[in-house]
Amino acid sequence: MGGAGSEERAVVENREWYLAAYAPEGVPTSDHLKLRTVPLSLAVDSIPDRHLVVQNLLISVDPYQRTRLTGLEDGLYFPQFKLNEVITGFTLGRVIRSKDSNYKEGDIVLNAFSPVAEHYVVPSELLIRKVDPTSGVPLPDFLSSLGVPGFAAWVGIEVLGDPKPGSNVFISAAAGAVGMYAGQLAKLKGCRVIGSTGSDEKVKLIKEEFGYDDAFNYNKETDLDAALSKYFPDGIDVYLDNVGGNMLEAVLNHVNKHARIPVCGMISQYKKIWTEREGVRNLLNIVGKEVRMEGFLVGSYLDRFGDFTKEMQSYIIEGKISSKFKIYHGIERYLESLGSLFTSSNVGKVIIEVNP
Repeated sequence: MGGAGSEERAVVENREWYLAAYAPEGVPTSDHLKLRTVPLSLAVDSIPDRHLVVQNLLISVDPYQRTRLTGLEDGLYFPQFKLNEVITGFTLGRVIRSKDSNYKEGDIVLNAFSPVAEHYVVPSELLIRKVDPTSGVPLPDFLSSLGVPGFAAWVGIEVLGDPKPGSNVFISAAAGAVGMYAGQLAKLKGCRVIGSTGSDEKVKLIKEEFGYDDAFNYNKETDLDAALSKYFPDGIDVYLDNVGGNMLEAVLNHVNKHARIPVCGMISQYKKIWTEREGVRNLLNIVGKEVRMEGFLVGSYLDRFGDFTKEMQSYIIEGKISSKFKIYHGIERYLESLGSLFTSSNVGKVIIEVNP
């Protein structure tokens, strides 16, 4: 994973993605996000105390980043990115300069709000933690099964969904970064797990590689209500919602009494301004069935991150959890990779390898 020699240079030509114009609707284009090159000093005396220079190795590409590009403060996740400023994301990088005795050059670190750039300077207190590259866990997994997607799946299933053995669990966007882990975690709890996804290829994938009991292609099912009747003759006990819209509405016709619906995203709605998003007409069902429907952000559960890491890392090493990655090579492909999240082409966790 490239970048050899950058440690010896006093200045690097640093490439970074910035927001040139807001994108209220649709998939962002090169009119909205642009790549620029700026010089970055690596001279030790230019780095403040308790700061580090980090060379990004891997950058996580996530759907929530789309919600920060609209220029509309409509209650979604995080504040909007500012025009002409570098956008941020979850990254794994290597320390190449250190002015903090707790970090040495060569340490591998995680950052939840790193610039989407080849290098950056950061106060050491803002890093999440160091990563042990000899742990037996592949580095991309620290942005996936052990990163935000895995943690979102774990909070949704283990903490909020809390299914019992034999429960009927439904996962939407089941071949995506969160869905692939949510289904596997539910299977490890002894549940019957069904997923929905956007292609026949991905239906095959989640059944064969992720152990789903069954799955369907929502692009082929013209009647989602009929599809859920077929796949859930005994109703739905837990639904991890990643999609919202028509799928959520259909699910609410099939929930059992005291069903739980953890909501970690509504990707079908992200490209639309809020007045054009699809409404859900049957919310009354959550009253009659006494359903608990709860939105969540992983940042509110950081006190459980240690429990999650210990459990998930053991599953990975024991071969009980598998991952699927789509890796784009080169930071210049960030815009393309972000757009892929909003098409049926995307499978698994999307990651940029910064300097392959």
